[in-house]
Amino acid sequence: MTTIDYSVWDHIEVSDDEDDTHPNIDTPSLFRWRHQARVERMEQFQKKGGELEKVQVECKRKLAEVQKKLRELEFSATEEAKAELSQVRVEEKQLKKEEKECDKKMEEYRREEKKMPWNVDTLSKEGFSKSIMNVKPEIKEETEEEKEQKHKTFVEKYEKQIKHFGMLRRWDDSQKYLSDNPQLVCEETANYLVIMCIDLEVEEKHALMEQVAHQTIVMQFILELAKSLKVDPRGCFRQFFTKIKTADQQYQDAFNDELESFKERVRGRAKIRIEKAMKEYEEEERQKRLGPGGLDPVEVYESLPEEMQKCFDEKNIQMLQDAISKMDPVEAKRHMKRCIESGLWVPNSRTEEGEDKGDEPEYEELKKEAGKED
Repeated sequence: MTTIDYSVWDHIEVSDDEDDTHPNIDTPSLFRWRHQARVERMEQFQKKGGELEKVQVECKRKLAEVQKKLRELEFSATEEAKAELSQVRVEEKQLKKEEKECDKKMEEYRREEKKMPWNVDTLSKEGFSKSIMNVKPEIKEETEEEKEQKHKTFVEKYEKQIKHFGMLRRWDDSQKYLSDNPQLVCEETANYLVIMCIDLEVEEKHALMEQVAHQTIVMQFILELAKSLKVDPRGCFRQFFTKIKTADQQYQDAFNDELESFKERVRGRAKIRIEKAMKEYEEEERQKRLGPGGLDPVEVYESLPEEMQKCFDEKNIQMLQDAISKMDPVEAKRHMKRCIESGLWVPNSRTEEGEDKGDEPEYEELKKEAGKED
């Protein structure tokens, strides 16, 4: 036969109105006073726990900052750094002691919390205060045009604030700025910062790109945290900063890994954009060079036999006539036709005054000289 353990009920505080009172005592008032006193004790106990937790978080934050400073000083070779190193080590030792005391006090608080007797306020809580229809709201998915317009409107309104956030360096400065400008905690800010990083890398402002990249990952981590908690990003960005500042090593490593990966992606995108711009520029220049027949003089020149290239390099007509006379008639005609269509050779060329250029025979004359009369 199974034995039921009733010991759990030993720590339940009886209701305020269960025991008998003297007839001369105002029983309802006594019950109310008892209940009020118990509620006040619970509030004081919870307040104490909140203060202990706050002190513990602050102590860990200070210790993390000191340890970071200590690592920087250990790698520095200056005399000032060496002199400061011993002082920082003493400070680290003191903070570790304080951290240990804080952890001890918090453990004592937790043990005391478990020993507290249950009562009517902790056993019974309001289950339903309103009726809720379990109807899934229809969420209209935004079109690409709507998303683009939304991003454009947001950037036009908050571009200055986004750029300012992108230039911040310290955790505390970033947290305070987002507290003052909570509207920036959104997808549009993250998207703008990504584009800003690529623009800076294209402009070869590498150090500035890395700084903005850091803030981009800050915003993306906040958005991911909000998604995992299923809350509005504006309501959880403080949790991100608390976690990252308390030196959670695993979280810090994940942040740094994502940051390095993001910077590599930015460099890759910037390289592609530069290559594309160069191709567009080269194509524009090529279009400007095209001759009357639509051929590129550079491409035509590179396709000519070496003897003909030398003629154009030295601008020697006689050499050109001699080179053509030695070539196969069909091949020579093809090359000269392409030279005319690309603008390398201009038949019937005249000066601005309309006079013949004495040192530049016409195309027909070149053919006659070479024995290639049509």
